[in-house]
Amino acid sequence: MKREQLQVYFVMGSVNVTKANPLEVLKQALEGGITMFQFREKGSGAKAGEEYESLARECQRLCKQYNVPFIVNDDVELALKLDADGLHIGQEDGSVAEIRDRIGSKWLGVSVHTREEAEIAYRAKADYVGIGPVFGTKSKENAPPPAGTALITETKIVFPDLPIAAIGGITAGNAHIPLQAGADGVAVISALCESDNMKEDIRKLKELAVF
Repeated sequence: MKREQLQVYFVMGSVNVTKANPLEVLKQALEGGITMFQFREKGSGAKAGEEYESLARECQRLCKQYNVPFIVNDDVELALKLDADGLHIGQEDGSVAEIRDRIGSKWLGVSVHTREEAEIAYRAKADYVGIGPVFGTKSKENAPPPAGTALITETKIVFPDLPIAAIGGITAGNAHIPLQAGADGVAVISALCESDNMKEDIRKLKELAVF
């Protein structure tokens, strides 16, 4: 993968969208210019079974139309079944090295919260790491407290060739903070799901994450 594909990394599931159809929200985001999409169907009211897989397939279909990478959150089996572009995992999802072996050459993203976790991801040949929450976030149940940007800067220095996506409470108004700290791009949920002008917000984010 290329670092610029992390510029505006949209993360979404049906639970993140309350005022519109999630597929319509994704279509608007794709038309607006997002550079990567992660299907994250989690939380209270999340779809399961056939509905879950069907929504994932429809999201993937849209991403293919716009030539935007489609990443599955946590679910190795779904990522393999759909032949997704990649998989994103958290620290509770198992051994990074073992999951890397399972998915082969698919992109692998890993959420990290310490230098040690970043090193494990790096040595397991993760394609990028997600670091956060930079700011307070309401998009994830039981989210840890804001961590700021210190780990972003440290990871950039220690592992300069490891791409970084910052996440957690990021908007077009504050994205410059993690980007200036060393992030290559920003992962956003609420900033786009609740946007009144998605196209403009994406434009602003892309202007900040310049390559």
